[in-house]
Amino acid sequence: MKVLVAGGTGWAGSELSKAIVQHPSLELVGAISRSQAGKNLAELLGIEGSLPIYDNINSAIAGADFDIMVDYTSPAVAMSNIILALRSHKKVVIGTSGLSESDYAEIEKVAIDFETSVLAVGNFAITVVLLQKFAEIAARYISTYEIIDYAHQDKIDAPSGTARELAYKLSMIQKPISEQLKHGFLGEKDSRGTNLNGIQVHSVRLPGHVISIETIFGLEDEKLIIRHDAGKSAKPYVKGALIAIENISSFKGLRRGLDTVLNLEI
Repeated sequence: MKVLVAGGTGWAGSELSKAIVQHPSLELVGAISRSQAGKNLAELLGIEGSLPIYDNINSAIAGADFDIMVDYTSPAVAMSNIILALRSHKKVVIGTSGLSESDYAEIEKVAIDFETSVLAVGNFAITVVLLQKFAEIAARYISTYEIIDYAHQDKIDAPSGTARELAYKLSMIQKPISEQLKHGFLGEKDSRGTNLNGIQVHSVRLPGHVISIETIFGLEDEKLIIRHDAGKSAKPYVKGALIAIENISSFKGLRRGLDTVLNLEI
């Protein structure tokens, strides 16, 4: 399978690009990067060969023969990349954070109309996939919970894609009951976070944080906290991204979450 990485020169995209080169059944054919357009991706990655870097999705579609696009860009350009790739009958793996529910609704419609596949993953780390699964189990039994999303001060999207995906999945299990929100409270409403799919989500953006996500479940006289903490390396996301690429042809339409292509039934 031939793969194009949009954002292939970035923090996560460059690590994934190097891993694709080493993969026995994948072929990296190039990248999209506005800041590095026209350069040799192989040279930037420190590997042998010649891999073109395109300035946008239109030039990539015109110049590269690829089956799958992995998008590691920003919300401002991701939608254009995704929609145009789908309309060219390409399969898409989304690693970009910050897309909304309405964005996903549009993506799903285009994927179905053009009979292709999209796998949207808020976070490719295997530990995040497990956090989501464990939280789904807890949400079956505990109807009072909230999500806290931590990141460094430069992360512009809030809530993060990880938090959005988690909220979406938990809302499918059981939306939390909040007596405080039901009957009202004193103070500033914004202090209670944002309501996402019926779930209160709080986003912390401060120096010293990398990426963390936690779901806090509360019952009378007891609580359960399920938390993921990331380090500074992009390597934890590579394995999950490769799994996503390997399984993108196993379905049609839109799926959200790496767990949808894994056997994680508990």
